[in-house]
Amino acid sequence: MRAIYSVLFWLFFATSCAVLFLLGCLVWLITTPFDPNGRVQHLYSSAWAMLYFYVNPLWQVRVEGRQKLPWKGGAVFVSNHESIGDILVLFGLYRPFKWISKESVFKAPFLGWNMSLNRYVPLRRGDKESVTRMMTQCEEWLDRGVPVMMFPEGTRSPDGNLLPFKDGAFRLAINKQVPIYPIVLTGTRDTLPKHGIVLNESSSCVVRVLDPVDPKPFGEDLAGLREHVRCLISAERARMLGARDHLAVNTASTSLPAR
Repeated sequence: MRAIYSVLFWLFFATSCAVLFLLGCLVWLITTPFDPNGRVQHLYSSAWAMLYFYVNPLWQVRVEGRQKLPWKGGAVFVSNHESIGDILVLFGLYRPFKWISKESVFKAPFLGWNMSLNRYVPLRRGDKESVTRMMTQCEEWLDRGVPVMMFPEGTRSPDGNLLPFKDGAFRLAINKQVPIYPIVLTGTRDTLPKHGIVLNESSSCVVRVLDPVDPKPFGEDLAGLREHVRCLISAERARMLGARDHLAVNTASTSLPAR
C-alpha cells in the first residue's frame, strides 16, 4: 500500500512541479518591477512547497512562533537539519528570506530553476571562493533588509543528533549586527527515508521559532555566539522530543484494553 501511495505522490509531485514552475515564471514577470527583493516570489514558493503537506494525509506540520519572525529587516534564521523535509516545512514559516543552498541544486529541473528566480544564494562546499561569494551575497541581502536562512550544521545529520555548527551564520550576524532567530525542527526525519523514495507511513512535524538572539552582547566572540545558539536549539529540541515521547506513551497506555 505504501508503494502504491508513493507512486501516486511522486507522479503528482513531478506533474505539479512543471505546472507550478510555469506559474512561478508568470509571478516573477508580474511582480519583479515593484518587488525588487522578490518577497512575493518567495511567498509563492512557500505555498508551492507546503502544497505537498496539504495534499498528503500522511504528513502533518505545526508551526509555532511564526509571529516572532520579521516581515522586513535584516536577520539570520538558523535551523537544525535532519531531512530534505526540513526545506518543505521551513517554507511553512511564510516569511520572506533567502535560502543558502548547494550550487548543484540550482540545476535541478523546475525546483532548481525556481530557486534561481528567487535569487537564493548558491554555495559550493569546500570551495573558499564560493564561500566568499556566498557571504558577500548574504551581506548584500541583509543590507537590503532581507533575512537569510542557513543550516549551520552544513549538512543533514545522519542520526538526528545535532552536529557541530559552522561559523558562517554567526559571522554574518556579528558583521551586520542583525538578530539571529533559532528555529527547531522535529519529526522531519519521518517524511522521507534518506536513501529511497517510498514514503514513510506518517510524520508529525513541528517547527518552533525561538526568541531572537542579539549578537551585540557577544562583541566579536563568534564562538561564544555560535555555541550559545547551538545550546538553545539543542535544549529546545530535547524538550520537544521528550514531550512527544511522553504523549506517545500516554496515548499507547490509554488505548490498551481494560483488564
